[in-house]
Amino acid sequence: MSLSLTLIIIIITCIISFMAFSNHKIIDDLTFYPPAIRYRNQWYRFITCGFIHADTPHLAFNMLSLYFFGEGVEASFDEFFGERSKALFIGLYLLALVVCLIPTYFKNIDNSYYTSLGASGAVSAVVFTSVFIHPLYLYGFFIIPPIIPGYIFGPIYLIGSSYMAKRGGDHINHSAHFWGAVFGVVYLIITCYFLSDERPVQSFIDQVSSIFN
Repeated sequence: MSLSLTLIIIIITCIISFMAFSNHKIIDDLTFYPPAIRYRNQWYRFITCGFIHADTPHLAFNMLSLYFFGEGVEASFDEFFGERSKALFIGLYLLALVVCLIPTYFKNIDNSYYTSLGASGAVSAVVFTSVFIHPLYLYGFFIIPPIIPGYIFGPIYLIGSSYMAKRGGDHINHSAHFWGAVFGVVYLIITCYFLSDERPVQSFIDQVSSIFN
């Protein structure tokens, strides 16, 4: 039995993250550090920072979230894109790592004190791809059980992430969460438009409208 791409990503991320927990050089070499990107051309940091985490709870939260939603998104991609599905799922994840950090990069381009790490932006992209495909599924926040439908969960998450990004002060890159989530939806719409007969915007509208009919 072959492993899903979701599980492969989780395994690779866990291995690298656990290695980094006991080797600070790995963190220094892979973390997102805007000055190193600008002045040393270390553009790979946009991606490598998504495979290391601050601690075990940080890693566990991201990988559990990816596990709960990733395989469902893979199944939907198989249905929408056929033989292209695996490449497009990897594209979703890796491109989200880059795109979600672009605003952070320009905001901190000369900030020698700023670093960021973790897969939260890419995981947000996967979660929101799932939310857009299945807006009537129930979701939850942390200790809140899954009682909120996706079409309500999505805006609450985006508004909350935007607010927390502006407020700052908690050492969490909420901007990456926000832009990762937005990217997930945009990526789905664009890839379906060019590579599939599926129309996710109309499907989203139809599903949400059905509960009011």
